[in-house]
Amino acid sequence: MTLPSPTADRPATRRTSMPRLVVGGRDITGAVAFTVLLVALVALAAITTDNFLTERNIQNLLKQMVTTGLLAYGMLTVILTGGIDLSVGSVVAFSGIVSAGLVADLPIPVALAVAVAAGVGFGLINGILVAGFDLAPFVVTLAALTTIRGLAFVYSDVPIAPEDPGFFTLGSQMVGPVPLSTLIMIAVFLIGGVFLSRTPAGRALYAIGGNKETVRLAGISVRKHVALAYVISGACAGLAGVILSSRVGIAQPSVGVAFELDAIAACVIGGASLAGGRGTARATFGGVLVLALINNLLNLYGVQSYWQQVLKGLIIIAVILAQYHAQRRRA
Repeated sequence: MTLPSPTADRPATRRTSMPRLVVGGRDITGAVAFTVLLVALVALAAITTDNFLTERNIQNLLKQMVTTGLLAYGMLTVILTGGIDLSVGSVVAFSGIVSAGLVADLPIPVALAVAVAAGVGFGLINGILVAGFDLAPFVVTLAALTTIRGLAFVYSDVPIAPEDPGFFTLGSQMVGPVPLSTLIMIAVFLIGGVFLSRTPAGRALYAIGGNKETVRLAGISVRKHVALAYVISGACAGLAGVILSSRVGIAQPSVGVAFELDAIAACVIGGASLAGGRGTARATFGGVLVLALINNLLNLYGVQSYWQQVLKGLIIIAVILAQYHAQRRRA
């Protein structure tokens, strides 16, 4: 006697899928959803607060997003390789206080260049340890986080307030209605986007995040490109520290705590995969913009800073869950 199959009478299950918007063979569902989210945030802010659309608030928003934007681009290059850089907040503090300290003895351009070069140096050390010795990026950059923070306090355990007015140009100068610092950040994203999408080195970062062994077998130096990613991250963090100290007019060794979380959040919101191999400069810029709008809105509402941290954490979790379900649908 043949026993009936336990699934014989069970109706076939159908996997439901979200409607997709495809134009010219490209799935633009994510881009459209992202644009709708941005428009919704702007509309919500404009309707619920009186100060959002004022010239002063818009300029403040543009200035405040610069630090996160620069850190996010640098973080993206590292995330594409499957790594992470937790030291960027400490690099911001170190480069900021070094630039403010050196400006008393050196020409301003030289002082700023030395501070940015320090960020490049820290990134290079991180890259050598991660790529050269095959150490875990989380451990290496966590150690760098504490080490560089300590060095910032060694350099000066009290805030430094430069008196030369030229020091404040980078952070406060306006070019028409747009802050100079914002234009610098946009230039970094434009040049960085071309680097990632149009150059062999940029494409290698994607490939390393996708399958490191295949890249190695193809004759491409994995170590060199991974180290390059950390150097870019360090350079962006150094530049962010210089601009931040120039904007606020005072450099503190304690500044930059948890800045790395904002950078990671911007990358994740922009669709970058923490597993590596996926993410774009354009989408990361969108993530920076969304995060800046949320922060600005919460500030206008008077939400306390620790509740803002809670919200950022929940946003990261929500986006990662959305990415997980999207990957399952594609599979």
